[in-house]
Amino acid sequence: MVGEYVCTLSEELQKRAKEEINEDPERRAEDIQHIRDWLKHQPHIKARTDDWTILRFLRGCKFSLQRTKEKLDMFYTCKSLCPEWYKNRDPQDKKMRAILELGTCLPLPGYDSRGRKVVLTRWGEFDPSHIGLSDLMKVSLAVLDVWMEEDEQASVTAMVMVEDCGGLTFSHLATFTPTFAKKASTIIQEGYPMRPKGLNYINTPAAFDTVFNIFKTFMKEKMKRRTHFHGSDLDSLHKEVPKEVLPVEYGGTNGTIEDIKKYWLQRVDARRDWLIEDEQYGVDESKRPGKAKTSADLFGIEGSFRKLNVD
Repeated sequence: MVGEYVCTLSEELQKRAKEEINEDPERRAEDIQHIRDWLKHQPHIKARTDDWTILRFLRGCKFSLQRTKEKLDMFYTCKSLCPEWYKNRDPQDKKMRAILELGTCLPLPGYDSRGRKVVLTRWGEFDPSHIGLSDLMKVSLAVLDVWMEEDEQASVTAMVMVEDCGGLTFSHLATFTPTFAKKASTIIQEGYPMRPKGLNYINTPAAFDTVFNIFKTFMKEKMKRRTHFHGSDLDSLHKEVPKEVLPVEYGGTNGTIEDIKKYWLQRVDARRDWLIEDEQYGVDESKRPGKAKTSADLFGIEGSFRKLNVD
């Protein structure tokens, strides 16, 4: 068996996995093998086929075999059709390093009261005249990929996001184009198995509504319902995300941003070989059965904006 899975979950989390995401320990190995066999018969997909990678996707799709196949295909298709986010992810690269040191994407230590991982993003930390949004996304996705590879609990309990928009200027906001919004929304919602349960915006500038309305066009309905705006009100944020899991800079008791930045620098460095090796996985559209997919198929926005204008 390839990279055989060994469960590290507590009994309580195993129970939750059964109740919330339909995981049957007696059928788990069979389900993993079913997906592995399916991947072997997809001439266009070159995928990781270890137990853990497949299991993460099964969990993210609540053990629906059909949805797992669709999500895996989408994940590897996005990787290949979006090379600017998935190629050259060496954390020792000078540019990558500079962005990593900003700490724009930080999964926080521990979990919230429901056992979920909280991921903090700090969009106002980069200088748009020196750093492009594609480079920022490349680094953010590298951190998220390392986190998901190393965190079994979150594969069951899901995640919550805190988006700090403090420091965002018009120059920042101008880089968040409809094309970027569509691409990011497609990859995160359709490609990743991480099940976001809450989206919390804090420190939003006046012009933020314009940008959010673009993103909202591409958001699933359930994600719109899980979105909360807190302005600069930390008390409001703490009602959704407890102080115990937030850094001191956000009125919390969970270490400092500096400590958390250092931790993720170390983790990404430790996974350098894994990140570099990961670049080989993706799709070869010339081998896809039926019609090849293009960036326009996945990330095209024309139809969405006809709809937006009517609204």
